Amino acid sequence: MTEKLIGIIGGTGLGDELGKHIGEQEVLEVETPFGKPSDAILVGRMGVNKIAFVNRHGKGHRLSPSEVPFAANIFALKKLGAHAVISSCAVGSLQEEIAPADLVVVDQFIDKTFKRQNSFFAGYGAVHCEMAQPVCSRLGGKILQAASGIDVKVHPKGCYVCIEGPQFSTRAESLMHRGWGGDLIGMTAMPEAKLAREAQICYALVALVSDYDCWRPHEADKDKQTLLKEIIGNLEAATGNCIKLVKAVLEADGQLVSRDCHCRGSLDLAVWTEQNQISPADKEKLKVLFE
Repeated sequence: MTEKLIGIIGGTGLGDELGKHIGEQEVLEVETPFGKPSDAILVGRMGVNKIAFVNRHGKGHRLSPSEVPFAANIFALKKLGAHAVISSCAVGSLQEEIAPADLVVVDQFIDKTFKRQNSFFAGYGAVHCEMAQPVCSRLGGKILQAASGIDVKVHPKGCYVCIEGPQFSTRAESLMHRGWGGDLIGMTAMPEAKLAREAQICYALVALVSDYDCWRPHEADKDKQTLLKEIIGNLEAATGNCIKLVKAVLEADGQLVSRDCHCRGSLDLAVWTEQNQISPADKEKLKVLFE
């Protein structure tokens, strides 16, 4: 694989749809020190780019958010040679102006997860990556540039609150998340973004808005089935919008991978443990992350 390989992670909605738009497909089973990815990796072409696509929840959406093997997914993409990853996920909106079916290029996170492996380096040593700017602004800029050429509502920034789930928030929690400055609520962005930073990958996230979170009361005259149909319709619309956006990004001439991006050196000052205290076996196991 070449350095020009672009990783794509498909979340709810996009996971089962985007594969239909990939040409020259090759299905790869990739082994990692952290187990198997969510599904086989689909390598192929979209636009002018070669991509490696992983369906985050597996075929048929079989994995709940807490069961997703985030470490294996990120490690597998890096092992194949992906130095840039465009991810997607479904979210609820915490703000009136971010409407169902809109897309958001996320720029910040609040991580409330607690069950998941959030680092590759447990047992390796003390490794502390900077996360003040948790996504790649350069790659995000490429996505926004492509968005300007299509008829899709794309918000240029948003703070994503990631909860453990699988239950949705209480109304009190939803109001609290708004008070914290959250714009979106979901269950899958973390620890994915943290692991991408540890893998020295340029990472960007496009969120697909399915509905307003429960801070905003539902219309009283709508029953549960009507509300469910509305949410599914919103997600289908957002999925179509996201496919348009991903295609536009991958068909553009802009360089999505850059050796000079600061993300590519995120481990330069992160390893605090003295090298002679790290076992050769651990160094060999994780060498892909340092490439």
